[in-house]
Amino acid sequence: MKRLTERFLILLWLVVALAGCAGDGVPGAPGQPAEPITESDEPETRKRARIRTELAGNYFEQGQTTVALDEIKQALAADPNYPQAYNLRGLVYLQLNEPVLAESSFRRALQLDARDGDAMHNLAWLWCQQGRYPQSLEQFGRALATPGYTNAARTWMAQGVCQVRAGQLPEAERSLTRAFELDAGNPITMYNLASLLLRRGDLPKAQFIARRLNGSDLANAESLWLGIRIERRLGNRDGMRLLSEQLRQRFPNSPEWGRFQRGAFDD
Repeated sequence: MKRLTERFLILLWLVVALAGCAGDGVPGAPGQPAEPITESDEPETRKRARIRTELAGNYFEQGQTTVALDEIKQALAADPNYPQAYNLRGLVYLQLNEPVLAESSFRRALQLDARDGDAMHNLAWLWCQQGRYPQSLEQFGRALATPGYTNAARTWMAQGVCQVRAGQLPEAERSLTRAFELDAGNPITMYNLASLLLRRGDLPKAQFIARRLNGSDLANAESLWLGIRIERRLGNRDGMRLLSEQLRQRFPNSPEWGRFQRGAFDD
């Protein structure tokens, strides 16, 4: 579950970080929200910072983290109060396994724009990775309560994943169900919700969601293995056979195929 989750969360973070770049505003005092502006009256320094941040995001997406950091440095040289640059810098530092620097960047983004729900979300996820669950879940709640926040599905999903890690399974199921209601195509949501439903014994719902995921282009060895285990619990040999054949053909070197061959369905 962790591999599937981490892989897509980085991409989701990046999409959100870049989505805010074009529509930001003139910074107010620290701790105050930015004042919305239009493109026609965007200051030249802010425009340069925005363009550099967008370039940094593109480099980050391609795995060129050093180049991305250099672009962020230039963005902040042009406008040291540009919150989106700090938010993206935090994501780069997360990718580089520099949690102290990442936290500092997310905190600075929130100092510049106290209503930046995306920075709240990213800080909450960092804390979740560190096992600081009470702080993390409180911060996710703040993001969800932020007026005008447009990425609620992503935050409900991440909150649910964090609640699983914290052992709060009923709460996690509620969060992931809400995320699924808002975005039924998110593979992280589908995987984690189906896994929780399997653990709880709600097999028909688990089967429905796992089949939806495994019928998409985002299916992988982990999701196919989950589907096999669900079909096995339901006694559906045909379903097991079809999924195991996909697993063998597409991921013959995966740990999941090894588990299937050993019959280790409870690992």
